[in-house]
Amino acid sequence: MILNGSEILVNVLIEQGVDTVFGYPGGSVLNIYDALYKYSDKIHHYITAHEQGAAHAADGYARSTGKTGVVIATSGPGATNLVTGIATAYMDSVPMVAITGNVPTQLIGCDSFQEVYIAGITMPITKHNFVVRKVEELADVVREAFKIAASGRPGPVLIDIPKDVTANKTTFIPAPKVEPERTPARLRNVKEIAELINHAEKPFIYFGGGVRISGAGDELRELIERADIPAAHTLMAAGVLGYNEKNNLGLIGMHGCYSANAAANRADLMLAIGTRFSDRVALNTQKFGHNSRIVHIDIDPGEINKIIVADHSIIGDVKEVLTELLKYVKPAKHEAWSEQIAKWKRDDYIPEDSEDVLKPHQVVDIACKHAGEEAIYVTDVGQHQLWAAQYLRHVKPRNFLTSGGLGTMGYGYGAAIGAQVANPDKRVVHFTSDGSLHMNMNELCTAVSFELPVVTVIMNNAVLGMVRQWQGVFYDRRFSASEPERKTDYVAVAKAFGAEGYLCETPAQLEEAMKKAMTAKGPVWIDCRIDREEKVLPMIPAGQTVHDTIFK
Repeated sequence: MILNGSEILVNVLIEQGVDTVFGYPGGSVLNIYDALYKYSDKIHHYITAHEQGAAHAADGYARSTGKTGVVIATSGPGATNLVTGIATAYMDSVPMVAITGNVPTQLIGCDSFQEVYIAGITMPITKHNFVVRKVEELADVVREAFKIAASGRPGPVLIDIPKDVTANKTTFIPAPKVEPERTPARLRNVKEIAELINHAEKPFIYFGGGVRISGAGDELRELIERADIPAAHTLMAAGVLGYNEKNNLGLIGMHGCYSANAAANRADLMLAIGTRFSDRVALNTQKFGHNSRIVHIDIDPGEINKIIVADHSIIGDVKEVLTELLKYVKPAKHEAWSEQIAKWKRDDYIPEDSEDVLKPHQVVDIACKHAGEEAIYVTDVGQHQLWAAQYLRHVKPRNFLTSGGLGTMGYGYGAAIGAQVANPDKRVVHFTSDGSLHMNMNELCTAVSFELPVVTVIMNNAVLGMVRQWQGVFYDRRFSASEPERKTDYVAVAKAFGAEGYLCETPAQLEEAMKKAMTAKGPVWIDCRIDREEKVLPMIPAGQTVHDTIFK
């Protein structure tokens, strides 16, 4: 059949199983939006308040489902407004296809109105990007983009389409949905690594987002239980293991549990699984895991020996590698090692409750209690993000969404919208702060317009909490630009947008607000007042080790 480029684009999206896209219209994508109108019975488009919010929504949709998220923006500022969202997805290995319009091909390079070389701008933050110059190439380019985004280590792909290409016509030939390319695991040394596990006296597992992406939670749990190995997770792997599961030591790294960091320091064998030795975990690369033989398992060969030199490595999908490894790992008990870890656990930081004021861990605990383990929890970036990671009792691998690698303040609201759209039968709880919310509160109009019942819990200390914490610890309390003293009335703002809002200063007030929020038909904001002196603890200073942990 003969179709124009926009109709071809939408048909290929449908062909790839896409039924939801996020975006914002503009001159260069008017043809695309006209096609979306024609096919609105098959693809639902969600317009956000800002293109960055749309990119984060596509990201949240992808993280919560495992599918590839799709975002559309016009040329020039529309395209550049996607950049932070694309970079966020790139750093956290999130599959996304970003579609941008551009000026007609004959105007490219002429400094035309709203012209920008978005392919060049995004080259360092995408797995690949395409500039389509002929309508005849469009269908295959879109298919290839979906294939690349989901293959191997997932990530974002950008397709830039000049306006004339969206209008020109050609023959469209339907094709089956593309499948991601499988990366065969290099398993030649799997038996050798199994023997290391079988003979280790103090084994330790440090696992990251690759376990979640590959769906290898069950295999990881079986390895932990069979070989009696304590494990700790990065921020990106929160929820892979249940909060109270045996041998789950919790979060590792700068704000991780003391017992997790101590175990990493003293283990004789460290299995680094689906992780990349981030500087938020391996704070001192000369001393991290220095008592261990290190085995690194990851799908991306570029991560092997990039930061920490491994004694052994396996390149491949984590699920496939662990499945093979389990064939050779024998049941074991490490009683002396377990006793040592139990002693370290007694030194883990435990915050004190209060009935009179809201403590950060109580905010998380109360929200979690009312929302339940099936809820999806989304954070922005800052102190509240780490408090959520430390104290949430979440047990589902795709139910904790946060910006880890890029640390994007303003990520949360868009991501929460995307997660709620993708999971209409679940409740989404968005943890944020007054600092982060000022970067994305415009997206409340999106949640209201589409009647999305996202519950936003604002940890409001009237300062830029994490910046101020660092200034207090390392800069002799010189609080430069971290105390903006904004007077925003969040309850009034919520109501002005058409949402519900509550102010809470005590645990009892938050209990009541959460009860109301969980029955609301649309979005709710809960302004939780916390003291500005509250800190994320424990804390290991950058470049230091577990021996330098700060507890107060």
